[in-house]
Parts: sequence; structure tokens; C-alpha cells
Amino acid sequence: MDRLIIAVLALALVYFGFDKFALAPQREAAQLAQAENSVTQHATQSTNTKSIAVLAFIDLSPAHDQGYFSDGMSEEILNALAQVKDLKVAGRTSSFYYKGRNEDLRTIGKALAVANILEGSVRKQGNEVRITAQLIRVADDTHLWSHAYDGNLSDVFQLQENIARAITGQLQVVLVGDQKTRLVPVATSSPEAYSLYLQAAAIFDRRDGAHYHDAISALREAIRLDPNYARAYSRLAAIYVVLASTGDVNLSDTQKLLMQAAQRASALDPTLAEPWVSIGFSLGKFPGKLVEQRQAFERALALDPDDVTTNFWFGLSLVKTGYRERGTALIDRALVKDSMLPNALRWRGILYFDAGDIDRADELLKRARDLGLSFADRDLAGVASARGDAAAAIRLSGSGAMFPGMSPNSPEVLAEGVYGDAAQRARAATLIDAYLASPHEHVPGMLPVDLAKLGEPTRALAVEHRHLTGDNSDFLALLWSPQGLAMRVSPEFPSFLRDFGFVALWDKYGPPDLCKKNAAGDYVCD
Repeated sequence: MDRLIIAVLALALVYFGFDKFALAPQREAAQLAQAENSVTQHATQSTNTKSIAVLAFIDLSPAHDQGYFSDGMSEEILNALAQVKDLKVAGRTSSFYYKGRNEDLRTIGKALAVANILEGSVRKQGNEVRITAQLIRVADDTHLWSHAYDGNLSDVFQLQENIARAITGQLQVVLVGDQKTRLVPVATSSPEAYSLYLQAAAIFDRRDGAHYHDAISALREAIRLDPNYARAYSRLAAIYVVLASTGDVNLSDTQKLLMQAAQRASALDPTLAEPWVSIGFSLGKFPGKLVEQRQAFERALALDPDDVTTNFWFGLSLVKTGYRERGTALIDRALVKDSMLPNALRWRGILYFDAGDIDRADELLKRARDLGLSFADRDLAGVASARGDAAAAIRLSGSGAMFPGMSPNSPEVLAEGVYGDAAQRARAATLIDAYLASPHEHVPGMLPVDLAKLGEPTRALAVEHRHLTGDNSDFLALLWSPQGLAMRVSPEFPSFLRDFGFVALWDKYGPPDLCKKNAAGDYVCD
């Protein structure tokens, strides 16, 4: 009997231990997962009932030549709704992707993770405008509301206000502060200036480089018509940002014009984030301006924490200055808000590549390319090379744009140099030597990148150190990637850090991810 009791007690102890240390954690994990799923589903359901995508309105004008105007009307409504904290609004790029595609609304709603869709049309004839809009619930294709609004060009802001307010009423969202009385600000009293602004905005949104100067002319005329048109000044600064990246302008002169426009916009309307975003992005090209750049982005983010461009450009600037972890988080935040933003997808793909996740990088880079970002091919070349396909890498990288001042076959020569054999590398290096033998006020941003990939890290740093580049984003991001290690241990590196402004930035905001201060007070980067 004693032995039986001992055996039963032993079995009980074994079961108790097994239950406590094996079964109980599993039960708790399952219960926790179930609770988290329940909370997530509830949050998703409650959020999705107050979520919307504003599709690009259709141009029904007699000559069908008012696409910029119809796009502008829908974008203004989207921007107004995006300021409502109680409402999730799909980003402009994602929503406008479906323009002219005739997709099923349920498919669009699922892709954009929204419960409602606003679609409509604009008919503009002379000074008269008719905007027709309808709100549709995606789940059952129910038309919740539809209405036609008639007016003239002087009424456009009120027409937009009426539509935005009708939507917030239908979705029963909470309006706070000034939104209770006004959702769409009256940006200008000049209908002609507003029309010119929309024409320029359409060029900016398409990144239509061939017409940037047309956009500048349109905005300058809008400012002449209304000298207090803050958003015209603001968009003018943004146009100068993308114009500088084309590499065919005087960077210093363009920067002065950009700063003048941005400062005037901010003085007229201190609530605008866009001027500070433009200032922040542009300052990253110039040595010694990294602290000012960071401050400009922080101000923009404080003014509009949910702005897609602010989150993306600030995130990219953090990546470029060594704060890759926080920068990646902001780029992710931008993609949550606008999942089809091509350049953000490209940069997220690059960051996945740097982290060793080749498959995820391939997926996002191809998505960026399919959305129209053709130069994502040069990043896909790196994916192909990592998979051992040098021929595909050369083909993809060689399809890029020609460097100004180089021979027409320069993209192919440089691609072969980066991904080919020693003889091809020597040929590419000779091509770069010949280019740099002539004086240049600034050089293409990808040139130091190619030098680094050709196995000349010290020279790559020297070129970036001593020349302005139209867009140094790829080079600075490469500097903090695994491929940038050779540059980080280069003899040129400490002076580059000091002169470009990294040391001042890190002294103010703390060391970046890969660097720390040694006993002598110098930054050492792994």
C-alpha cells in the first residue's frame, strides 16, 4: 500500500510538473493569441467602418482636357479627409493607381484595406463646374450617398467642402477643433491662380521631369495673380527639390530659389508641413547642413505626423545619416498610409536587401518597377547578382539613364564593370577617369556609387567629398549598408564625416546604429 501511494503521488507530481511547465504555457499562449486576434479583429472592424479611398475623379469635360482639374478636385477632398483623425484614408498614390483601370470596387477596397470608396466625375466648361460624387460601401456595393454639385470656379473650395462634410456625416466620424466649421481651406481667392496651381501639381505628382520648368512658370504666374498664395509657394519649393535631382541645373542657384519659396510659404501659412519637408530633403545635398536638415524634418513631422511624404523623406534622411532602424520605421509608416508609393517601395526593398532578405527585396523592388519606377531595375540587378546571375544583373543595370557628358554606351560599360570581370572593371574605371578629368560643378549621384561597387571605396568617398551631386541618397544609404564597410574603414572616412556634418549631427542626436565614440572622442563605425 505504501509503495502504491508513493507511486500515485509520484505520478501526480509528474503530471503537475508537466501541466505547469508544458501544458499551461501552451494554454496561456493560445488564450493570449485568441485574445490578441479578437482585439485585432475588433480594431480592424471598427477602423474599417471609418475608412475610405478617394479615387481619381473622371474628367467629363467636353474636350476631355481637364484631367489635371478633376484629379485636383479629388486630391483636395482626399487631403481634407486625411486630416480627420477619426478616419483612415488611403494614400493618394494608392488610390489614384486605379485611375482608368475599371477595377471592381470590392477588389480595390480589399487591396487598399478600406470599407468605403468615393468615386466621382468633374465636368468643367468655361467657368462652370459640376462635380458628381458617390460614396459606396465596399462589402455589399451599397450606394450610401450620391450628389451632384454645380457652381463656378470661384466656388470650387465650397464644393469640395460640401462633399467632404457629407462624407464625414455619412461615416459618422468625430470632427475636432476647426474641422467642426471647416474641412477644406480656402487656399486662394483667384480661380485662375488655383487652376495654374493644379496644373503644376499634376506635373509634380507624375514626376514629369520634362515639364518641371512648365510647372515653375505656372506657379510663378499663380503667385503673380495672388501674392499671398501660400500653397503655390510651397509647391514651388517642392518642384525645385525634384528639379535638383535631375542633375541638369545649378544646384546652388536652385537651392536659393527653393529656400526663398519655402520660407515665404511658411511665413504665409505656418501650418504647412510641405515647405519644411522640401527644405529638409534639399539640405542633405550640402556639406555641413545635416543638423539643419534634421530640424526641418522634425518640424514638418510635428506639423503633420501623418503626412506620407514627410514620413518617407524623413525616414530616408535618417537612413542616409546612419539611423537605419528609425528610418526604416518611418518608411514603413509611409507605406502603411500609401502602400503603392513606388519610391518608398524601392527603398524598403533596398533595406531588405541590405538585411539579407533577398526574396522580400525582390518582391518589393519588382512592385516598385511595375508601378512605373523604371530605375528600380538597377536595384534588381543587385538581387540578380546575389543569386549568381551576372548576365541578368548586367542587363538590368545597363538599362539605366546615361550620365550627362558620357558616351551613349556608358550605362552598359558601367554595368559590366560592376558585375563583370577584371577587364570590364578596368574599362568602366577608364570611362569614369575620362569623365572626372574635366571640371564639373556637380557630378551624377550614382557615379560615386559605381566607384564603390567597382572596388574603389576611397575614391568614391573622395568624389562625394569634393563634388556636389544631384541626389546623393543612393551613395549615403550605401555608406551605411554592409557593402559600405570598405568605405567606413577608408582613410578618407573620418574627414568626410567631419566635413559633411555627420559628427555635428551625431554629437547633437547621439551615435547612429553602427558607430560609437572611442576614448579619444572620435566616432568609430563598424
